[in-house]
Amino acid sequence: MDLGEEKIFRAAILNIPRIGSQRLRRILAFYGSAQNAWEAKGKRCSEFGDNSWLKDFFQAREKIDPEKVGLRLKRENISLVALGEEKYPCLLAECPDAPPLLFYKGVLKRGQEGLAIVGSRRATPYGKAAASYLAKTLVESDYVIVSGLARGIDTAAHQGAIEGNGITWAFLAGGLDNIYPAENINLARIIMEKGALISEYPPGMPAESGHFPARNRLISGSSRGVIVVEAAQRSGSLITADFALEQGREVFAVPGPIFSEQSRGTHNLLKMGAKLVAEKGDIFGELPLFSNIETMVKADEKPCRDDCTPIGKNEKDKNWEIILRFLSDLPLHIDRLTALCPLPAYEIALGLLELQLAGEIIQMPGQHYVLDRRN
Repeated sequence: MDLGEEKIFRAAILNIPRIGSQRLRRILAFYGSAQNAWEAKGKRCSEFGDNSWLKDFFQAREKIDPEKVGLRLKRENISLVALGEEKYPCLLAECPDAPPLLFYKGVLKRGQEGLAIVGSRRATPYGKAAASYLAKTLVESDYVIVSGLARGIDTAAHQGAIEGNGITWAFLAGGLDNIYPAENINLARIIMEKGALISEYPPGMPAESGHFPARNRLISGSSRGVIVVEAAQRSGSLITADFALEQGREVFAVPGPIFSEQSRGTHNLLKMGAKLVAEKGDIFGELPLFSNIETMVKADEKPCRDDCTPIGKNEKDKNWEIILRFLSDLPLHIDRLTALCPLPAYEIALGLLELQLAGEIIQMPGQHYVLDRRN
């Protein structure tokens, strides 16, 4: 199957009313691919439950030309990345509701990890300064700053990352052809130079109110942790924090003046156990320093352990060497290891088991692996 064509068919399906990422996942699970679903006859099945939307799918696809969908994406310089591809945000890929397809403008690279900075649209000067400062310092550790391009804290976070010569991602609640708010069009252009604008919605989709909570789950899902800088009692940023907890991410909050309405939400998060942030050290006390793992392995270097002790010369030991290059004292998820390691998935799985039995590595909860330093 041509993955390029498959992505175009997925994009075409997402252009059909009432079909979003969740229903696209169900279609892919049943038909095996978007192209199979597109070419199938009007078959309905009880597995879809209330399948009135499936009937709409079969009717609406007659009015949509996948080739024209692809031409529009090319004309508007919108790229596609499917779940399972190397460029797909690696942390988001671990989430059970990860979109099968993302639309993006700009640059995505494999192995990039995010830290989200979110907060009030009605940010105070203090909040904007805090968001910008944190973003500017965090990109020094190679984290991608993730936010939603909204006014206030989001804007300050993106700007701080750019000022720190770092990378930032902006997740949108509508199609990438409709930048919202319009005042951030220039900021969006700058973001695309090194980072990316990302959406699960096709071009032409408006930024409807119901899309913003769904967008927030992508912000938290793409990030190792979520930093909330100013949030009122009822705030979309608190929804992002809720998603972060559900996804097993760390939640951080920046304290503010006790008289500020925009700090009540963050103070409540702190009361409920969020980590207080006054400097980047407070974050790295909970999260590892991150350095793009691709820079750790050079093709012309002789494979070796951290202590540069050769492991062996037979084929099994060569596989061990390759796997161990990517492991350290910082937990690494098996999905990310599989995406980065050149070995086939079955050899990685076998190698991990052998390395555990040999006392070289430890499996942590959630299929994360670290080197065993107990010996």
